[in-house]
Amino acid sequence: MKYLFIILLTLSYHSKTMSQDHKIQVQCDSITGLCDIPDFEDNNKTIAWNDDEELFYIGDPMCSWCWGISPQINALQCYANQEHIPFNLIMGGLRPGGGEAWDTAFKRFLEHHWQQVHEKSGQPFSYELFEKDEFNYDTEPACRAVITARSLAPEKTLAFYELVQHYFYTKSKDPKQVDFYKVICETLDIDFQDFSDQFTSESMKLATQADFTKSRELGVRGFPSIIYRHKDQLYNIASGYTEFEDLKAAILKLKAKNED
Repeated sequence: MKYLFIILLTLSYHSKTMSQDHKIQVQCDSITGLCDIPDFEDNNKTIAWNDDEELFYIGDPMCSWCWGISPQINALQCYANQEHIPFNLIMGGLRPGGGEAWDTAFKRFLEHHWQQVHEKSGQPFSYELFEKDEFNYDTEPACRAVITARSLAPEKTLAFYELVQHYFYTKSKDPKQVDFYKVICETLDIDFQDFSDQFTSESMKLATQADFTKSRELGVRGFPSIIYRHKDQLYNIASGYTEFEDLKAAILKLKAKNED
């Protein structure tokens, strides 16, 4: 069958918030670990495939469940490298532009989900962010930073992404500020001046929008999502928090099926 298998999950609990600028309603499920959003703009583009198989991980550095699944994704990339399966990190854009009022209700919404992610995954969180009087939860700059790093050092993309998550979630630093990325660039031996010049460029802003579009072309409507492709068939093997062993088992099952 030449179509995308999308796993439709019956969500038993939803917490919702609305971006006033982009009218993006975000629903995060506490059980499945999926942050679901509606479409941006419709498109009919066709993606060109280069290899017989590959993996796509679609996430956002400021998506809390994407931080929760981070160790599982790290293991998945290691497995993909061992099996010579191309691994692609695509930025989905959870709250590009932000716009939510930084009020008590929104802070409680975030804190509640962060606690759920910690309980499920064991990933650490700092809650100092909620002490700030003002904060715009705009995820576009963090996504753009990852794409910038991808253009400068493709092999370090996932490591950069994970460090952005680390400094935001455990240090309460602001990813919208270019200086946020200085220590990350130094850690990964990426020239910070080159990064800064590219990060603020129009070309990187357009490249970020292209990633957001590609995630929709892949059929993704929530983060984190993982898609396995075999030739012209796409399989959604994870929508929400999933352990590495389950991801590996899904891939092996599909590989065996496609070899029959």
